[in-house]
Amino acid sequence: MSDGTLGEARPSDEKAGLLVQSLLDKGCRYLVAEDGDVFQGWVLIGGGKDSLADRTYGFIYELYVLEPLRGNGLGRKLMEEAIAHLKLEGHTEVRLSVFAGNQAIQLYKKMGFTNRTLSMTCSLK
Repeated sequence: MSDGTLGEARPSDEKAGLLVQSLLDKGCRYLVAEDGDVFQGWVLIGGGKDSLADRTYGFIYELYVLEPLRGNGLGRKLMEEAIAHLKLEGHTEVRLSVFAGNQAIQLYKKMGFTNRTLSMTCSLK
């Protein structure tokens, strides 16, 4: 979570476990990349609902590739597999959220993702 939020969020193992467990309880699942029995990365996928448009969509909650393996196409392979799974489930749209400045944005753009909404912040110090 720390990598995905560019260090902004550093939840305890317990808090991270509760967040992930709540997604798994809602039917989300991990797709894992391994080489033999060597773990390489994962993508967490599930569904979401647009309450304004009253329709469902596929959602990519998290993409992670071990740092030494980044830049070798593994993230793209995980994303392609995630999108294929969501399409098989009948989703016609896939969404994700990403922190500004995250290097994965370039991958997402190359795969056809575009800006849909923009979240802004203002410090009140």
